[in-house]
Amino acid sequence: MASTLEYIQYVCEQLAGSGEVRYRKMFGEYMVYVNDKPLLLVCDNTTYVKMRDELAGEMHTAERATPYTGAKEHYILDIDDVDLTRRIIAILEPIVPLPTPKKKKTK
Repeated sequence: MASTLEYIQYVCEQLAGSGEVRYRKMFGEYMVYVNDKPLLLVCDNTTYVKMRDELAGEMHTAERATPYTGAKEHYILDIDDVDLTRRIIAILEPIVPLPTPKKKKTK
């Protein structure tokens, strides 16, 4: 089951005030960017956060699952908990690097 546009818009609404928020459809699901940094993965109307040492204190009681077949285990973020969501974004935004631009192929 793919994520609905309504759910991805809800996720983005929950991030209001966290920076410039946008989403991009990828592989039939969505990546959510804050300040152009890929921070959240949304699959099957569930919000996932990559497991990082910096999040262990905040996410120690969170459920864990794989967002898609072959993926590493991620934390499941309770997107309804605005305070937790904002704390997670505040931790991740400074440490996640901007994606490197792809080099154009020359002919």
